[in-house]
Amino acid sequence: MRKMWHDGKFATADLRQGQEWGRHAILKAALGISVLGLTGILGTAPLQAQTARQILKSAFDNWRADSSYAVTTMTVRRARGTRKMTFKSWTKGTSKALVRFIAPARDAGNATLQLGAATYVYNPKLNQVIKLPASAMSQSWMGSDFSYNDLARSQKVVDDYRQKLLATKRIGGRTVYVIEAIPKKGKPIVWGKQILWVRRDGVLVKVEYYDQLGKRVRAMSADKIGRIGGRPYPVVMTMRRDDRPGTFTRITTTKARFNIKIPAYMFTQSNLQNPRN
Repeated sequence: MRKMWHDGKFATADLRQGQEWGRHAILKAALGISVLGLTGILGTAPLQAQTARQILKSAFDNWRADSSYAVTTMTVRRARGTRKMTFKSWTKGTSKALVRFIAPARDAGNATLQLGAATYVYNPKLNQVIKLPASAMSQSWMGSDFSYNDLARSQKVVDDYRQKLLATKRIGGRTVYVIEAIPKKGKPIVWGKQILWVRRDGVLVKVEYYDQLGKRVRAMSADKIGRIGGRPYPVVMTMRRDDRPGTFTRITTTKARFNIKIPAYMFTQSNLQNPRN
C-alpha cells in the first residue's frame, strides 16, 4: 500500500488516478448502456417478426394439426339463391390435403388433391384428373368465395410472407394478436398483404385480404368458435367479398378429428379418382 499521508505528491497522484478510474468506469457503463439500447432497437424488428410468425404457425397448427379429418357444410349465398354442399377433408402435414364432396348428388364425387405445390381436381362426369396450373390456385373453388389455396388451409402466409405484430387487443375477454403479413419478394402471390387476427389460444378469428394497391378485397371471419376434436376451433367461418355486398360463402365444420393415422394411399391420384374410403 502506498504512503499517502507523508507525501502529498503520492496523495495527489493517487487521487488523480482514482479520478481517471472513475471516469473510465462511468464511460464504460455509459457505453454498455448505449450498446444495450442499440441492441434493443436493432433487435426489436426480428424478435417481433419471429413472434408474429410463431403466433400464425400456432393458428395453422391448431387448424390442421399433424393430420386431420373433418366433415364440413359449405353454404354459398348469391343474388340468385343459396346452395349447400357437404364435403369430407383429410390433411397431413403442411403439404397434403384431400377434399371430396358427398352431397348434393350433382356435386358428389368432385374432389381436389393437394400434394406440395401440385394441385389436382377430379370431375366424375368427365372421369378425368386435371392438374391445375399455379395461376389457378387463387381462383374460385366450386363457385364459392374461397380459393383452392383456402381450401387446403395452406400455410403459405406463414412460409412465404414476412410477418409483423401490429397490435395486441382484448376482445370478448380474450387476448387477440393483430398481425400484418406481406409477401416475400419473388413469391408468386396475388395479395399485396394480409391482416390476420389470432387469439392467444391459437384460434384464427379473422383474415383480411388486400390487393397490390392496398385496397381490401375480401375478409374471412370466425362467426362461431367452439370445441371440436378436443380443441378450440373456428367451427363457422364466413368469407365475404367487398365488391359483392349481400353475398358470402360460409363453411360449418360438424365433425373433426386431429392427429389421427391416415393411410398413405389417401393422398394419391389413384384414390382421387377411385376412392377407397
